[in-house]
Amino acid sequence: MTPPGMRADARRNRERVLEAAEEVFGAQGATASTEEIARRAGVGIGTVFRHFPTKEALYEAIVVRRLSRVVAEARVESADPGAAFEEFFTRLVVEAATKKAFADTMAVLSLDVKSSVRAIREEALRVIGTLLERAQEAGQIRADVELPEVMVLLAGACLAAEHNQGPALRERTLAILFDGLRPR
Repeated sequence: MTPPGMRADARRNRERVLEAAEEVFGAQGATASTEEIARRAGVGIGTVFRHFPTKEALYEAIVVRRLSRVVAEARVESADPGAAFEEFFTRLVVEAATKKAFADTMAVLSLDVKSSVRAIREEALRVIGTLLERAQEAGQIRADVELPEVMVLLAGACLAAEHNQGPALRERTLAILFDGLRPR
C-alpha cells in the first residue's frame, strides 16, 4: 500500500525497492541484506530507509504485499469448490518451494503480528475460510475440518516445500494430504 500523496518518482522507487526486497528475501529469507536490496533496486541505501525505516518494516511491507496477492487470488470463484481449494493450496505450496521467505509469510498467518499486518492477515484468513466452507458445502472436504487445522497443514506443507522435496514428492505428499481432507 503506497502512502497517499507520494510523488510519482518516489512511488516508483518504493515499488522498485519492494520488488527487489521480495526477490532478495525470497532467495535469502529474513536475513537478507538491505544493501543487496538497494543494489538490486538501483537505488541508494538511504532511499530504502526513507521508505522503510527498519528492515522489519520492509519485511512487513513484503508480507502485506504477498498476503494481498493471496487474498486477491483466493477470491476468484470456481464451479468446482473442491478443486479450487486444492489448486489454491497447491499453488501456495509450490510458491513456497521456490521462494524461501514465502513459508515464513504463510507462518505469519498463524502468529500474532503487528497492526500493520493484522488487517490483511485477518482478510486472508476470512478468504481461505470461505474456500474451505465452499468445498465443505459441496461435500468435497470433511465437515469436521476447521480453518485452524487447514492453516497448520498449509504452513507445514509450505515449510516442507522449502527443503527441496522436488515436484514428484511434493505432488504425492499433497495427494495424501488432500485424501485425508476428503469425506469418508
